[in-house]
Amino acid sequence: MMSAHQHDHSHSHGPSHGHSHGHVPAADFDWDALAAHLELEGDLRAGAVTEAGRWLLGLHGEGAVRRVLDVGSGPGVIAGLLAEVFPAAEVVAVDQSAALLERARVRSGGRLGTRQADLPAEFDKLGEADLIWSGNAIHHLGDQQAALTSLAGALRPGGLLAVAERGLPARYLPRDFGLGRPGLQARMDAAHEDGFTTMRAELPDSTEEIEDWPAMLGRAGLTPTGTRTFLVDHPAPLAGPVRAYLHVQLTRLRDRLAEQLDTEDRATLDVLLDEDAPTGILHRPDAFYLSAMTVHTARRD
Repeated sequence: MMSAHQHDHSHSHGPSHGHSHGHVPAADFDWDALAAHLELEGDLRAGAVTEAGRWLLGLHGEGAVRRVLDVGSGPGVIAGLLAEVFPAAEVVAVDQSAALLERARVRSGGRLGTRQADLPAEFDKLGEADLIWSGNAIHHLGDQQAALTSLAGALRPGGLLAVAERGLPARYLPRDFGLGRPGLQARMDAAHEDGFTTMRAELPDSTEEIEDWPAMLGRAGLTPTGTRTFLVDHPAPLAGPVRAYLHVQLTRLRDRLAEQLDTEDRATLDVLLDEDAPTGILHRPDAFYLSAMTVHTARRD
C-alpha cells in the first residue's frame, strides 16, 4: 500500500512527502483534513520544485514531453507546478487517495489528470510517460529497487525518471533559541531517523537497500543523468501560513516522538506549541524555514 505524498516527511527531505513516518494504513487518515496541510507544504517548496522542473526540461532535451506522471502526488501541488513547466504535456497526478486526487483536480481547475492506484500492486495502471516524478514516495514501499524498476518500465524511450528522496532535514529555529537545552532539532532528527528505520522494517516485503539512488536507478535499467539539490528558504520573520504549517508539524512530531524525547525536550515542545506564548512558534521572531530537496534522475535509452 502507498499513499505517498510529498508530504510530512517531517524531516522534509523532503516529502511528501508528509507522510507520517509511522506506518499508518491509509484508511486511518482523514485525507480531507490532511490535504490543506499537504498543500501548504507543497506551496512552501514551490520555488525549489519549479527550479527542478526547469532542470528536468533541459535534461529531457529536444524530444517532446507528451505525458508526465507525479507518482505519490497527494493533493497535486507538484503536479500543478510540473504542468506549468511542461504546458503542452498531459500531467497526471497518481495517488491511492481518492480524496486527495479530487483535491488535485479542483485545485488545478481540471488541468490535471488523475489516476488512482494502490502501489506497488497497481504499477501496471500508470501507463507510459515521458517524465515520471516521484517525491518522497519510494521509501514508503518495502522493495524500493523493485519500485524503481517498475517506474523505469513505464518510461517511453528517452524518458526521464526523477526521484526526490532525502535531501536535508528542515531547520526552523537557532541551535540555542532560549528554551531548554540547545540542540533540540538535532535530537528530534535522531529520534525521527530511528522511527524511519522502524517504519521501513515494518513495510510489506521490506527489503534492506543501500540508498545509493543513482546506483539503484542504474540497476533499474536506466542511465543516470545527474543529481541536484534545490534549496527551500523562507527567512525570518515568517509569514503567518508558514508559522501555521510549522505549528502543525511540531504538533505531529510532539505526538510521534514523545516516548523518545526526554522530559525537558517535551516541555520545550509544549512551550513552542503554546498558541498564545510570545516564545511559541506562532509568534517568535527568530523562526525560519530552511531545507533542501535532492532530485536523482535517470534516462531510459
